[in-house]
This record gives sequence, C-alpha cells and structure tokens, in this order.
Amino acid sequence: MASTYTTRIRLTQQGDGDNPNSWGTVLNNGVTSLVDDAIAGYTTVELGANATVTLSAVDGGSDIPRNAFLETNGTVGGAHTTISMIIPNVTKGYVINNQTAYTTTTNVVKIKTAPGAGYVIPQGGVVQVIVDTDGSVWSTNVAGSGTAANRDVGLCATNIPDVSIADLRYVRTSATSTIIASDLHIKQGQLIVGTSSRAYNPITTLTDAASITSDFAKGNNFLVTLAGNRTLAAPSNAVAGQSGSIYVIQDGTGSRTLAYNAAWQFVSATVPTLSTGTGDVDMLVYMTRSATTIDAVLLKNFDR
Repeated sequence: MASTYTTRIRLTQQGDGDNPNSWGTVLNNGVTSLVDDAIAGYTTVELGANATVTLSAVDGGSDIPRNAFLETNGTVGGAHTTISMIIPNVTKGYVINNQTAYTTTTNVVKIKTAPGAGYVIPQGGVVQVIVDTDGSVWSTNVAGSGTAANRDVGLCATNIPDVSIADLRYVRTSATSTIIASDLHIKQGQLIVGTSSRAYNPITTLTDAASITSDFAKGNNFLVTLAGNRTLAAPSNAVAGQSGSIYVIQDGTGSRTLAYNAAWQFVSATVPTLSTGTGDVDMLVYMTRSATTIDAVLLKNFDR
C-alpha cells in the first residue's frame, strides 16, 4: 500500500508493507525532520520580483510553508506596490517577521491563501497569524511581538486577551470601539474615569538654582523650595493646552524673591510677589497658551 500524507503539514504516513528495509530513512526524512520544521523551523522568503509569491507545498518533503517562522526580505515598490505571499489553504499558524524594505509608505506586504482576502503584515512587525478553516488569515496579539506600533489584536472580541493598564498603549481600536479596564474607559477619544478610580499627576521636585527650569514633558505639577533670590526660566517642552501648578516655598530664611522669564504672562501684565515668611507656601497656577507663552496666576500663603 502506497504512503499517504497528513493534511496540514504533509507528514508521511507509511502504508502497510511500504518501504521495506528503508522505513527508518522515510520516518526520519518524511516525519521527524518535517515535524521539527513545523514546530521550530525558521526560513526566509525573498519578495520583490513578482506581485505574488506562492509558497508551494510538498508532500513528505521539505518546503517553505511548513516552517513555523517566516521572515520576508527584499523590496516592495516599483512595479509592485503590493506583494502577496500565498500560503497553503490549510489550518496552520505562522509567525511572520516582515523585514522587507519599502520604497513608499503606501507599500503593502500581505499573507494570504489563494481564496482568502489575506492579512497585511506591518513593515518591521513580528505578527502571529492563523489560517482559518475558510481560508481567511487573521492575527493574534502576541506579548512582546515587536514594537507597540506593529502589534495588533484579533478580528473579533474572543481573540483579544486581557491586558493591564500599562498595556493599553498597545491596543488599536476603531473610532467607535471601547476599551474597558476596571473603571478606566477609553471611547471615541474620550477618557472616562469611574467612581472607584483616581486620576492624578505626580508632583515633580525642581532643582533650586539661580535660574529654575521646569521640563513640562516630565509632568504638569512641580515644587521648588527657594534658598535665594531666583528667576523662573521658560519651561522646556511646553505644548499648548498643558496646565498645572508650581508650588513655590520659602526656605527657613524667607523673604526670597522670584523673577520670571518673559514667557510667563500675568493678569494686567503685573508680575506678582511671593509671600515672604519663613516656610510660606505659594502656588503658581498656569495654562500654556503656546510653546513660548504661559499664562499664570499666583495663589499666596497656603497653610503650612
């Protein structure tokens, strides 16, 4: 009886009485080595010459689509702005590492079966994909699979694993989708914090110096204790719409003064003066009008 082959990864199934005195070679070459490829094989596929690259299947012998890991190389562009890599239309999983060079940002590398629509692999992305029973190809969300920009989630809710708040930055949604993490909701560009959650921004302590500089990229709220007469410099990394506060505290000597860079603007163009007592606490509340203009009000003499 002649040998047959498994459907998905095409392993040799010896027939009764087949390959007498040589079955060991058939077993090693037609089963064991091929299972090794299917579980841990890594191979490269060169793209660029043709609009489609078909990965041919070989029964009982070595072939590219049996491998678990496929890396695409070459260049997309010129005559072919989209290149489709055609894989066998059988259920199987792959991890695709798209290292193909693109000539424009509109280039596309797609993995698909002959009848299916396929799935676009982001340039530089490492994505796990599944071939479904209907020939469609969809991705799963694999922890650590490349950069955040190149990670994706499955096409239906049942494919999406639980993620922590820290992982929310990796999730893509459509304009009408909702992400729910405990009492933190993100929907259509709105952040909604539930009753059992807190939204806050930590206070960053500034370095006391003759010229005090705050880096607005590090937070919204700051604190500085004055040990001499100082100038509040223009903040770095200011963006329009950022708001917050700066606590200004007198040291044990008191009567310290604070001058301001021209970026700081006050009501009626009147520069405020600090409280002068030892340990006095004032708060400068600000709203950034532009990268070079910060509107502020000084609230004075909070209880210590």
